[in-house]
Amino acid sequence: MVKDRTLSSKVLDGIVHFVMIIVVIVTLFPVLNIIAVSFSSPENISNGSVVLFPKGFNLSAYRTILFEDVHIPKSFVNSIFITLVGTIANVMITTITAYSLSKKYLVMRGYFITFVVIPMFFGGGIIPLFLVVKSLGMVNSYSSLIIPSLMSPWWLIIMISFFRTFPVEIEEAAKIDGCSDFGALIRIVLPLSTAAVATISLFYAVAHWNSFFSAMMYLNNYNMYPLQLILRDIVLQNSLAEQLAASGNVALANEVQSSLTPQSVQYATLVISIIPMLIVYPFIQKYFVKGIMIGSLKG
Repeated sequence: MVKDRTLSSKVLDGIVHFVMIIVVIVTLFPVLNIIAVSFSSPENISNGSVVLFPKGFNLSAYRTILFEDVHIPKSFVNSIFITLVGTIANVMITTITAYSLSKKYLVMRGYFITFVVIPMFFGGGIIPLFLVVKSLGMVNSYSSLIIPSLMSPWWLIIMISFFRTFPVEIEEAAKIDGCSDFGALIRIVLPLSTAAVATISLFYAVAHWNSFFSAMMYLNNYNMYPLQLILRDIVLQNSLAEQLAASGNVALANEVQSSLTPQSVQYATLVISIIPMLIVYPFIQKYFVKGIMIGSLKG
């Protein structure tokens, strides 16, 4: 490939690189500031001298939320459980449904696709949804956070578009060898659909990990709260001390109030909440662009 070395091309490359540098700075600055504040001493945080690097290196916030307050570690485990179970259920239901709806010979296929697409534009509202969940006995259980959002119409359509591009000849060969439709899906189609499956898995996982509104509606047991809902309470109350006192841990609340700033606790909790996604994303990133493009452009 011949590289364009004209002046206009060089100017365009310079503009693109400059814009990307600005985007990186704007993106990284708040993250680095959050990390710096979480590791800084209360005095430096209070006087506003912490910007990009920690001042007066201090692990008190992390020690408090990880070892002294039992609710945040427990909520972290709760979030991991909800994310893992929810993502697995989402991917299974979405994949099986999309594979079925991608077949033109499916009876009443158009009706089912219409039935799936309607919720993308119209919803019953929060109160009817809560009443349905309550009538099914799912209130105050993790099933209320997983089953109502079991399948996203958007990702279902993406997967249908992807499966439509899959070579029919490969499936027919598998069926000649004795595979059923489900066997062809498990043994042939899914192993060749890693990019698409990894992409929707990432989005489902991020949605479950960041969700707090459903937990706020359906969960009454404080010990079942996910991490994001605990973080929301800390941010709204502006103090871990108040949150601890509200949960009955008065002694630790008094200790925290005297040794930590609300901002350091908030930021330390934020850092912990983003770590799992930072760990998972590099392993899925290589499939990300490929999976999105296959599903959206070839559908």
